[in-house]
Amino acid sequence: MVNQKMYLLGSAPSEIREIFSYGLARKAQIGADRVFDFSLGNPNVPAPDAVRDAIVSLTELPPQQLHGYTPAQGLPSTRQAIAASISRRFGVEAKADSIYLTVGAAASLDISLTALCDPGDEVIVIAPYFPEYKMWIEARECTCVEVLTRQDDFQLDLPAIEAAITHRTKAIIINSPNNPVGSVYPREALQLLARVLESKQREYDAAIYLISDEPYREIAYAGIEVPYIPCLYPNTIVCYSYSKSLSLPGERIGYIYVSERVQDAHRVYAAVCGAGRALGFVCAPALFQRVIERCVDVPSDVEAYAENRRLLTEGLSRLGYEYVEPQGAFYLWVKALEPDAEAFAARAKAHEILLVASDGFGTKGWARIGYCVSRDTIVDSMPAFADLMAEYRRLDSQQPAGV
Repeated sequence: MVNQKMYLLGSAPSEIREIFSYGLARKAQIGADRVFDFSLGNPNVPAPDAVRDAIVSLTELPPQQLHGYTPAQGLPSTRQAIAASISRRFGVEAKADSIYLTVGAAASLDISLTALCDPGDEVIVIAPYFPEYKMWIEARECTCVEVLTRQDDFQLDLPAIEAAITHRTKAIIINSPNNPVGSVYPREALQLLARVLESKQREYDAAIYLISDEPYREIAYAGIEVPYIPCLYPNTIVCYSYSKSLSLPGERIGYIYVSERVQDAHRVYAAVCGAGRALGFVCAPALFQRVIERCVDVPSDVEAYAENRRLLTEGLSRLGYEYVEPQGAFYLWVKALEPDAEAFAARAKAHEILLVASDGFGTKGWARIGYCVSRDTIVDSMPAFADLMAEYRRLDSQQPAGV
């Protein structure tokens, strides 16, 4: 017999990717311009020219050097380049031996949870949250503890977080800028969270880690600050990915950063290396390790996403939709037009609008629109959004008075 837990995971694949696959099939049936696929966080902005130039230049290396194995935790020169960038940008100490190169943020999170957690531990997630968090936590035989954000602004609910921390709490996962809402947690809130965690560490005489999931760090709007959490709370592990910042989602390259401020940092880093070994996440793609080394400080094209955000929010505002103004990332958190978000997403699908219902993100009544799409997709989708709104207004008008 196969492993039953793994069978259940494999037979119930990611809802987001299921919608994306449906969209590909539907586009083949009726034409790509008639399907408005907002399901997947798949950047439409091309990778910067510097990435292309680095790839072309690197192909001049001897094949054995270019494609050969690297050390398990990554090339020393690449890790040093990342460490130097962290030190330069954020003013914290970072060394090559603080960095573990990974196959993207997913591997970073899985490795970090494996390194930190024992069976029976609890890991707090801030809902709405990326659905795979729960799978990775439960794969470690730990309990996923969901704490809702404040429902008026989807910012951290600090009293609720404090109440959820127990003697079994090993870590809290923070994702800012946030997927799915686009919220950025302000410095003051993160400082207060740090005080709560420091108090709880003293109370329980045990380390509580913040795992900072940062694939969207570089995508923030209107000059909003994205505080660097290791500067605010020592026991922070950073999980970073270049998938969004450099538009390289399919190349799966990222890193884990364990700063010198982490309690028993060298033991934690050794545990990260051990977890990478146990999970088979060693020697991240060699070509893209070298690409990152050359492009570590290349900026993201945030303006393209800012323009998409403007087009989408202005268009939906005119039609009467409610949403949370995104401060970062490239998702719009829109209020469903009925209490059942999955039913709302199904009605939208009938209009060829592909959204992701909020239920999978740990909350009710909302939907995620990914606007990392072409400008034409947003503009051309507005008549479909108008028809969807008109359908709901017709349904409301048919309801008996008082219902």
